[in-house]
Amino acid sequence: MKLNIKSHKEQIEEWPSEGHHIMAQYNDDEIVVYQSYRPEIGNFAVKNQFFGGAFKYTRMTWIKPNFLWMMYRNGWGAKAGQEVVLAVHLKREAFENYLSQAVYSSFQLDLYKTHENWKNEVENSSIRLQWDPDHDPYGGKLERRAIQIGIRGEHIVKYATEDIIKIEDISDFVKTQHQYVLNNDLDKLMVPEERPYFSKSEEVNKRLRLK
Repeated sequence: MKLNIKSHKEQIEEWPSEGHHIMAQYNDDEIVVYQSYRPEIGNFAVKNQFFGGAFKYTRMTWIKPNFLWMMYRNGWGAKAGQEVVLAVHLKREAFENYLSQAVYSSFQLDLYKTHENWKNEVENSSIRLQWDPDHDPYGGKLERRAIQIGIRGEHIVKYATEDIIKIEDISDFVKTQHQYVLNNDLDKLMVPEERPYFSKSEEVNKRLRLK
């Protein structure tokens, strides 16, 4: 597994407790995002290193850079249809492109001024942006907000094929760590090492409310 892993107990002492943050594992060249699929789709992606086969290019796909946010949504890989947990290593320039084009999935008065302006932006964009409460390993809500990004249209083909550096199946790792959660033994819980991500564009950081 190419992910850098670190104790959850150590990391929560370093992570921000509130505000809008893109918590992620990244370097100058790539950023890791997570997705979960049924075996038919997930296994194809790992074997071929791109999304194809039963993967629907006509539907919006959502990516999450925050591991524990993904674990909340997929029930630590236990939910039906989300058994194969993938760590997708994306080109950082591609992720930057998504952020620069993303339109909020809900109306933001300070950005769009009118609902009509916002609806026009939504219709003309292939990238969605949504902030939701982040969650702890047990699924409890936190004050910190977590991001997810939706991709559709012309961008989804590029995401599924050209923007990916590597696709890893981390399902076994997830199952192992989930047992520590079930046993209320978070001192042993290991999760991907993450830190706040900031765009190279100050304009994007401001629009996303990153601090």
